[in-house]
Amino acid sequence: MDELEEFAVALMDQLAVELNEEKEIGTLSTKIKEDQNFTAAFEDLSTLSEKIFSEMTQKVSDFTGIQISPELKLELSDLRDFKKLKAKKVFAIGDAADFVDGLFDAIATENIKQITSLIEKDTTKFLVYSTYAKAYLSKISTTYGDFLDSTVYLNKFVLGRYPQIILYKGGPPYDAKFGIVNSGYTGALKMAVLEEQIHSIQTNLHEINKKAVSQVNALNETLAKIILDLDDKTANNLSEYLQLEPVPDEFPTAKRANLFFALNPDNFIVNVLGPDVMTFTKVEIDPKISDMVPQLLEIYQSWLNPIQSHHAVFTTTEGLAEFAVQNILNNDADFQNYLTTFASTDISSYQVRKSMGRDFTSSVFQKFGKKTYEILVQNPPNTRELKEPQKYLNRV
Repeated sequence: MDELEEFAVALMDQLAVELNEEKEIGTLSTKIKEDQNFTAAFEDLSTLSEKIFSEMTQKVSDFTGIQISPELKLELSDLRDFKKLKAKKVFAIGDAADFVDGLFDAIATENIKQITSLIEKDTTKFLVYSTYAKAYLSKISTTYGDFLDSTVYLNKFVLGRYPQIILYKGGPPYDAKFGIVNSGYTGALKMAVLEEQIHSIQTNLHEINKKAVSQVNALNETLAKIILDLDDKTANNLSEYLQLEPVPDEFPTAKRANLFFALNPDNFIVNVLGPDVMTFTKVEIDPKISDMVPQLLEIYQSWLNPIQSHHAVFTTTEGLAEFAVQNILNNDADFQNYLTTFASTDISSYQVRKSMGRDFTSSVFQKFGKKTYEILVQNPPNTRELKEPQKYLNRV
């Protein structure tokens, strides 16, 4: 196995927990279908989700004062297509977009040969965008839905199997538990559809986030290229100074990959400076590191603005969705049964859990009511205002 193939295998190994979960879901689903003692039949996912889609459309409008676009549609997505959808959420631009599409598809089909080919084709892009693959594709079995380009996507692989699996795992008699599991299934769909419909009304926030993430991606590509172009002496000295695990000289790409992952600002700055970096206006780094990579400080400084913009907007988009779910479904019996049967929690625990975005939205809602959604979509907070909502309320 050559060095690049080892990279491909290592990437798949990092997704092993998720892949094993997917295989377990598939295997258990087949076992249930073959069990003649299990005769429970849940309502068709397509039919039920369309009914809920219509119901939630009105509830969103009533709660936020914003009309759901009549162009918004609902689509059930199988596992491979749902993974490929995630590639679009990376917001890579130019030829990087095609690279990411190919990488996510190769991962979705567990095609080591194709992943290796992509690494060989553009190692720079692999270093940058494989981090997204690990982050986005490691959570598919716990992701019910997503929104992109006027479409709410539901994860058919999960939502079409979980109700049967939950009921089956509870053991017989199945009829006695069917009602509460079926209600929880309905509640899961209500939550998923509602969250993505809320995301659909946040057009301005999506555009701000897309621009910010694209800028971060461009900076990370620049950094990856600089690291890959380091001469052997500098690469060795820098690895030693950062106390990275030694890599034999016959694996030059692996050595530089370790350096990139260590110096990537999402890792290095946040780990060194902590989460408060999201409110900084200036960063400083070890002069010895700057001597070895002179461009690094400029990249880090340029990274601050777009990453803070992304952090603020993403936190707001999620907070708006969570706040809507909490308030619209708070007294919904199906949602409460979802928490019990699917999420192994209860409404009291759900209500008290901390969420910066939801708590911020709540603070704004106390003053502006349903106008909150229009205000926050058009005029999102910055990172300081997220931590101190009164600063935002004073500004708007």
